[in-house]
Amino acid sequence: MMRRVCGGRGPGSLIAAVQTEQKTPDQAVSDDKGARRAVTVFPVLVLVAGVAGLVTPGTFTGWTESVPYLLGIVMFCMGLTMTPLDFRGVAKRPWAVAIGLVAHYVIMPGLGWAIAHLLGLPPQLAAGLILVGCAPSGTASNVVTFLARGDVALSVSVATVSTLVAPLVTPPLTLLLAGAYLPVDAGSMITDILKTVLLPVLGGLVVRLVAGKAVDRVLGVMPWLSSLAVAAIVCAVVAGSASMIKSAALTVLIAVVLHNGLGLALGYAAGKAARLGKPASRAMAFEVGMQNSGLAASLATAHFSPLAALPAAVFSVWHNISGALVAAWMAHRSRRDEAASEDAGPPLGTATAYRACGPPGAPGRDPPGRALRRGDRQSPG
Repeated sequence: MMRRVCGGRGPGSLIAAVQTEQKTPDQAVSDDKGARRAVTVFPVLVLVAGVAGLVTPGTFTGWTESVPYLLGIVMFCMGLTMTPLDFRGVAKRPWAVAIGLVAHYVIMPGLGWAIAHLLGLPPQLAAGLILVGCAPSGTASNVVTFLARGDVALSVSVATVSTLVAPLVTPPLTLLLAGAYLPVDAGSMITDILKTVLLPVLGGLVVRLVAGKAVDRVLGVMPWLSSLAVAAIVCAVVAGSASMIKSAALTVLIAVVLHNGLGLALGYAAGKAARLGKPASRAMAFEVGMQNSGLAASLATAHFSPLAALPAAVFSVWHNISGALVAAWMAHRSRRDEAASEDAGPPLGTATAYRACGPPGAPGRDPPGRALRRGDRQSPG
């Protein structure tokens, strides 16, 4: 509690990796606007790309072969936004990160298999949905957690670790759960994830460490470059299976909405069951419910078929829309709870935390109410 009140790691737009120790009110407002713009523009861009692929599939003939390279661009951009703070967060709270990691790789793969079985999906779509569930956390989950006033430090840590362990976890899970629907070459899948995910991420991280100042000057471009790459992936996937989409679109949409919605709910429940607190539980919701659908689309295209990549394409649009809506609702609930707490007066047990920050009214210190609000917004480090 003391770290939260005193101020911890202050996240801005995590897609652009704007991370500082202290933030002015103007910076916080700017970061909030930037994050909202990202989660608003991105799904619109992806949706437009999907429609273009569906309406004029012949225009994008041959794009399927470029999907792994486009994913590599996305993951390289992700590596460029990483800092040592991301790994320091893992070391500070390994138990919370471990809970998030286990919840992610248990809940979403299990839900993918259960929903595919419940809806009686054809083998290609069933395997594709399960593959979405076996993918690591989505690249936009950190920004949505920020909008929800969740624990962004935990969100970044879980997303980072889930991506790094994906070569060891995603292929075996896919073989276990999707092997009954289609043949799965787990060894080849491991190689593909290493080439398209792990190596680009590590490459971006190395470039950031070696040329940090130069990278900082272009970080603002990274989210848009990533968005364009993901949109191109969706366009290629949709164009490759345009003739079969009309008959399967409604079924896939229902499956994706169930998969994502239950993932968000069970992720939040996992955080509450582990008694991680409300901000951390919000982070858990998005780290479980939002997937790296670009990776799922790439693997499905390479190992199954373009039709199997359809659930990933739909998921890439839907989980950003649902994530933004749930984040807005969570933020509203958080502000309402704060207002109720202020009306009731300072809660018992906060005196020690206030003393750690200095006496109320001391020069350079926030009043208790403001410190609590800023702490909840910034989340513990």
